[in-house]
Amino acid sequence: MSVQLQRRLFTVTEYHQMIEIGMFPESDRLELITGELIQMSPIGSRHAACVARLNALFSQHLAEKSIVWPQNPVILDDNSEPQPDIALLRRRPDFYQHGNPQKSDIFLLVEVADTSIGYDRDVKIPLYAKNRIPEVWLIDLNQSCVEIYRDSDGNSYQTIQPILPGATLNILAFPDVIFNSSDILG
Repeated sequence: MSVQLQRRLFTVTEYHQMIEIGMFPESDRLELITGELIQMSPIGSRHAACVARLNALFSQHLAEKSIVWPQNPVILDDNSEPQPDIALLRRRPDFYQHGNPQKSDIFLLVEVADTSIGYDRDVKIPLYAKNRIPEVWLIDLNQSCVEIYRDSDGNSYQTIQPILPGATLNILAFPDVIFNSSDILG
């Protein structure tokens, strides 16, 4: 006879309560995905450099139009608070001091992946589509490619566009700002 094990899923509120009481060491890199606590992969030097490049590029070109939010949490729903590598958010005078950004605050989420490519593509991007995030970039460091995901129907992204080194790209919310993928990929 096999026993069906039950998982205990958490809400964002419960997750925040656990953080407040010090349940997790500050060194733990956790995110809440569909009610489950997920240990995030360590950040390697290629990954860190790409995030730093994006942070610099976005800050230089979009600082007056958005808040650049590197490796910080965003609340998607009652059970998911991922920490994308970069989020571009609506400007707010308090810089979200009184609460993490919600999905309605998000212009763009960026995931940088080398070892986590499968997880980002198969778990996080569908979660972002389900929550109708307008645009997601997946930067695949192994293939030197930026994948742009747009047009969520609530299940998946209808438009997926690979951008190779040397090509230009823009952000849906800021079509007048053009980036060269080589500046992102390094």
